[in-house]
Amino acid sequence: MWPMTSFSCDLNSDSGESFGSWTMGDDAAMMGIVTSANIACGFHAGDPSVARATLRAATQQGVRVGAHVAYPDLAGFGRRFIDIAPSELTDAVIYQTGALQALAQVEGTQVAYCKPHGGLYNAIVHHQPQARAVATALHELGDLPLLCLPGSVVAQEAQKLGVPVFYEAFADRAYTPEGTLVPRSQAGAVIHDPAQVAARVVRMATEGQVEAIDGSLVSLRAQSICVHGDTPGAVALAGQVRAALEQAGVSLAAFV
Repeated sequence: MWPMTSFSCDLNSDSGESFGSWTMGDDAAMMGIVTSANIACGFHAGDPSVARATLRAATQQGVRVGAHVAYPDLAGFGRRFIDIAPSELTDAVIYQTGALQALAQVEGTQVAYCKPHGGLYNAIVHHQPQARAVATALHELGDLPLLCLPGSVVAQEAQKLGVPVFYEAFADRAYTPEGTLVPRSQAGAVIHDPAQVAARVVRMATEGQVEAIDGSLVSLRAQSICVHGDTPGAVALAGQVRAALEQAGVSLAAFV
């Protein structure tokens, strides 16, 4: 008898994105589902108290935490491209990560990786100067691991500097035939049907493939799958995704 193939996957969510008295998502509930949490560092969302509370919730549930760094763009939720000088971007990434590291220390945990957010995440898929700036920041932070899109320029720049690179796929985002994310401005960019999202995730984890928006199949090599924490019904969707993975025999564990 042939041995059964085993699969393991990390499940991450963008977290800590509330601000003051304004609430986004249910971080406490999400920490009971995911294995890694990307915590906002104050540039696109979040504030010191929100970040600390999210770190505490993650620590209580044994969830790994990463710095969710972004452009300085609170008004735009970090989803707009900013033509920032590379040296300023390097400093901004170090600044944000350092703030989260200090909060993590007092909560008895540590920042295990970095995942850029929104407009910055999308820009450094192709934008070499900014990709190099982000990679440089992580290198100067002691080669802090990077979580990013497969095939991205930032992955190449990070590898050149010796920064560990891990890849992620998105549970509820549509893909182009080239393997990049369909812009949110286009129809169908976000998938809302829980059953469809769960089936996609199982295929990503067990087959390394996803169906692109045109129906073609795209190969994915991802150690982590992102379930967004800011979409309607995010916690219920994440729970359904986790249940589907476990039912398919996929073990859930942090990627780093």
